Amino acid sequence: MFTGIVQGTAPVVSIDEKTNFRTHVVKLPPELLTGLVTGASIANNGCCLTVTAIDGDRVSFDLMKETLRLTNLGDITPGDLVNIERAAKYGDEIGGHVMSGHIMCTAEVVKILTSENNHQIWFRLADESQMKYVLHKGFIGIDGISLTVGEVTRSRFCVHLIPETLQRTTLGQKRLGNRINIEIDPQTQAVIDTVERVLAQRQAQEAVTANAAQSA
Repeated sequence: MFTGIVQGTAPVVSIDEKTNFRTHVVKLPPELLTGLVTGASIANNGCCLTVTAIDGDRVSFDLMKETLRLTNLGDITPGDLVNIERAAKYGDEIGGHVMSGHIMCTAEVVKILTSENNHQIWFRLADESQMKYVLHKGFIGIDGISLTVGEVTRSRFCVHLIPETLQRTTLGQKRLGNRINIEIDPQTQAVIDTVERVLAQRQAQEAVTANAAQSA
């Protein structure tokens, strides 16, 4: 489990590429190495990955075909930075919102608006069917960052970023066309899916009742 409060950024120092598989190695800052063991979970750009090897401050992660397909981690090259969050512990403060580290899809940066002390980024989801879960003032995970949704249109949405978020994460470096990882708030998804299912059952029952009445 994660909270969406990014603890820092870390450079990817090497990538071992194989067929539909890769291992990338991240150089973690000292404060994020304390107590770290192989098998632990760390979010890289919001994607929950398992630590497979530790060599000093070099930490390795394996990325399978599905991870490469669904996330932006397959776009990364050595030298790129990733947002890092260690898994939450019992009793930790939940400063963002509960996140699983399971990426639903990616989104493209389509507009960036900047002014003094304000930064607004607009996104378009790769899977537009997921837009039903993106609600005004709802939670969303963007490259592992817990953020509040700003404006929403039929096919796009935006977030507003404070200087602290821009400084502590990779979002300040994003450019038009960049892909970012999206995790939908699971509670929002559960509510919407439940309402849709109930409405579909009600409509089906009403259709059966109407047909029966016409046949009588």
